[in-house]
Amino acid sequence: MAGDSFSSEDWRRFISSLGENPDRPGLSDTPARLGRAWAHWTSGYQQDPAEILKTFEDGAEEYNELIVVRGIPVYSHCEHHLAPFFGTATVGYVPDGRIVGLSKLTRLVDCFAKRLQVQERLTSQIANAMMFHLRPKAVGVVVRCRHMCMESRGIRTPGEETVTSAMLGELQPNLGMRTEFLALARE
Repeated sequence: MAGDSFSSEDWRRFISSLGENPDRPGLSDTPARLGRAWAHWTSGYQQDPAEILKTFEDGAEEYNELIVVRGIPVYSHCEHHLAPFFGTATVGYVPDGRIVGLSKLTRLVDCFAKRLQVQERLTSQIANAMMFHLRPKAVGVVVRCRHMCMESRGIRTPGEETVTSAMLGELQPNLGMRTEFLALARE
């Protein structure tokens, strides 16, 4: 895993560079914990969206309406500062003869969130992966996140939420379908 490539000594040097003593009691186990934490937070690099989005046809033969999952947790890290950003995603699609297990949509969001990211790319990656692997009639993704790089440093604006969206396939030209998706995506 990505975080595993840093040795405990690397993390010890990082702690020392902050002006701390990595040997004091409260920090003695921190280098190992940092390695495990960053391995988890960047585990999306080891996940394959194609494996996540295995589809099946049973149950989708006649279904041609939106399928939407709201409130999917998003926990990621900004590639500019390595600061966390977090929020929720709404993912929807209109199948074209094949559906995917609903939990797979949550796993897909997690796959891309567990990489160093910017929210705009995260949103596009989710939508593009669904379009490519599911081949649906339409895909919509809305991501709402708070960014610690804005809340805890720089402009310091607690509570601001950034909203990004991606609409692919029939959601682009079909205003009625787009309006329905956005209404369903409201939390």
